[in-house]
Order: sequence, then structure tokens, then C-alpha cells
Amino acid sequence: MKYNFRTLSEFKAVLGSQPESDQISYDKALKRNSELTKPQGSLGRLEEISLWIAGWQGRETPRLDHIQIAIFAGNHGISTKGVSAYPKEVTAQMVSNFENGGAAINQVAKLYGAQLDVYALDLDGQTQDFTVGSALTETECIEAILTGWNSVNDESDLFIAGEMGIGNTTSASALAAAICGGEVEKWVGRGSGVDEVGLKLKAEVISKGLHLHMVDMPSPLTVLCRLGGREIAAIVGAIASARFKGVPFLLDGFICTAAALVLEKTFLGSLDHVIAGHVSAENGHVLLLEELNKEPLLSLRMRLGEGSGAAVAIGILKAAIECHNGMATFSSAGVSSKS
Repeated sequence: MKYNFRTLSEFKAVLGSQPESDQISYDKALKRNSELTKPQGSLGRLEEISLWIAGWQGRETPRLDHIQIAIFAGNHGISTKGVSAYPKEVTAQMVSNFENGGAAINQVAKLYGAQLDVYALDLDGQTQDFTVGSALTETECIEAILTGWNSVNDESDLFIAGEMGIGNTTSASALAAAICGGEVEKWVGRGSGVDEVGLKLKAEVISKGLHLHMVDMPSPLTVLCRLGGREIAAIVGAIASARFKGVPFLLDGFICTAAALVLEKTFLGSLDHVIAGHVSAENGHVLLLEELNKEPLLSLRMRLGEGSGAAVAIGILKAAIECHNGMATFSSAGVSSKS
């Protein structure tokens, strides 16, 4: 499904016609679930997950044969303020590492047989420092959204977005503070490993950005332009695209969840096809998941990004589907059901 959004208004209009889960497939899967050789509800969230996948895939017997992981990478002008423990050159270096199979996400993707794609978004440049101007122009934002949208394969059974971008936890914190409100400090975490001085600096930089950009009560998509990054905008596009293509979406960490926040606050219910793979060590991630009413599958104190936490959670989804598809029914196994 190809779209060519030219403006944020056109993108928002498309979001107004998002498809829903296939109720017929969900109901058929629910009926099968009720006949499996187990007490009702005894597999807990595994049962919920298998039904959720069935509905969004439009299949009575869901599957995870084609898992797609896409990593989006972008540079942030805000990194010149010293908000990261690493220089911006690390973004391009890590892209090479992904492409050469050397990162953590490569190992987990290989474990589950997932396709891994890497999208480097204008790494020769960077967004504008959001303390002096809008991080992205509307055109730049739309281009990134389209990259994310077109990255989703119609034939995928599950999609995970990862990210790489030195300075992007600062942008994610700024987005969260701008859209959700509250003290800036509660949204600021250590990201790549900054110290106490770095934490204070991040909060000061974000506060300056909010003072500049939030005077006119902008929409969430406008906030994305002013405070976000290319990789964050691409994830916005990927999440939305997965919905239209019937592909369940497994959400990664803080930066990805900030992207998800933009969609949900643009149209309520935009994340019905999304499950949170994990909760990271970033306090802002905990708060965002609460804001979005998303219960994470895992809590492993991870804060790496690049889709790694969500990818680890693939095993839980696979377990849910194997139980749903492979278990015997009471009748086929000759087991007496509850009287």
C-alpha cells in the first residue's frame, strides 16, 4: 500500500481511516482457544497475545514465519550541546556495525530468523538544534515518515522498529514533556550513560526547547517536527503503516515509545495493533507506557535501543502462537472438559 503524503495534514487525514482488527478471525481464534486442553485463562497473557495476533493478521491460526526488524538511524543537532556520552560520529559507526552483523540486535534477529533492515537517514547532515529552531522542516519530517511507512513489508507477520541516533533520548524526553506535560526532570534519563552533570544539562536543554516551541500549543505532529528526529519520525510512519497492512507491531524502548505517543495523541486508538515488548531502565519509558496504557512483556533493565528489547520478547509471542496452534482440543485428545 503506497501513500505519498506531502504535508502533515495529509498524513493526519490518512490516520483518520485506520483499519480495525478482523473480528471474524478473532472470534474463530477465541473459539479454538476455548476448546484447548487447559482451564480457561490458564495461559494468562499468552492467550491474549495469540488472539491479538490472530485479529490483526486476519488469520484464525496466526503465524510468525516472516518477522521484520527495521533500524532507523539519524543524527541530532542537539548532540552539539553535550547531552550524550558519545560523539555524533557513533551513529554512522553503529550503522556499519549493524550492516556487518556485529550488534546485539543482529544476534537476537538471527536467533529468531528475523529479517533485519537498516535505514540511514541523511547521516551526512543532522537535525537543527531545537533550542534555536525547529529540528525538522515539515518536508523533512514527511520524508522520514514516508521512509518508515514504506519500510513495512505487506507480507510480514510482525514488525519491530529499532533506532540509532546520538542525542535521541534528549529528543524523546522533549517530546514526552511537550505532549504529556509535567516537570522536565521526570522525563530525563541517563540515555547512553551521562553522569549527574549530564542529566542536569539535558533537562536545561529540553526546558529551553520547550520555552521556544510550545507557546502556541502545537499539535503532536508539529511537536514531532520541532523537537524530534528523522529516526523518530520514521518510526511514527512505520507504526502507522503496519496498522494499514495488517502487521502486528512489537514496541521497543523509550525512543520508539515517544514516537508511538505522537500517533496515539493524534488519534486515540492508533496503537491498538501494538504491544509493548519491554520496559527499559529509562524512567521516562515507564511513565510513557503508563500514559499509553501498555503493559510490557519484559522488564530486564535494558537501555540499549536498536530494537533489542522488543526482539528478545519475540520468544514470548512465538510461545503464545505455538500453544494456540499446536495444542490438542478436548475432543481430539479425548480429555473431559469442565462440566
